[in-house]
Amino acid sequence: MLVLEEGAPRCLDCADLGHLVFLPRGDTALTRRSREESALSAVVVRFNRRRGRYERQGVLVEEPGLTRAEQRCLADAEARRRRRVRDARRRAREDVRFAEAFAAEIRRLFPGCPVDRARNIAAHASVRGSGRVGRSAAGRALSEGAVTSAVVASVRHVDTPYDQLLMSGVPRHEARRRIAAAVEATLRAWQAEVSAVG
Repeated sequence: MLVLEEGAPRCLDCADLGHLVFLPRGDTALTRRSREESALSAVVVRFNRRRGRYERQGVLVEEPGLTRAEQRCLADAEARRRRRVRDARRRAREDVRFAEAFAAEIRRLFPGCPVDRARNIAAHASVRGSGRVGRSAAGRALSEGAVTSAVVASVRHVDTPYDQLLMSGVPRHEARRRIAAAVEATLRAWQAEVSAVG
């Protein structure tokens, strides 16, 4: 580990951080409390070349502060476990309601889309933490653009040879160009008529 000072790397000892201990990311309560209990702390990041951004790896904290934080976490571990269970149930209920609303909006915009297909698209697009369009701000607001993007993505992958084109080495932009007419035809058909299945 090193610290960048004025663009130049410094070892932790040179930056007066050598006495700190590393706490990896993963336990939010312990991290928060360790930072509260430490007079000095530092966030540890690593540059992810593939994503082109820095990603948090953990924190450096004082060892006595970490010890006190661990004791605090042990003292209320059961209460925090119960809260996590309650929060997980609440989020699951919210996710079901959101997926249902997303599917209903798909059916409103594309009345010819089969009911089961609309549900599958909504379920796929709205997975929490997936980074998919349904979890974006526009998706959560059920904007027409976000809903349409989810439908287009589904049609692209399910109803066209798009994935096979990618697997055979066709560049993504070229593969999308090749299947664009088929995607448009499906969308027009779904917009124009009420599905017999629905």
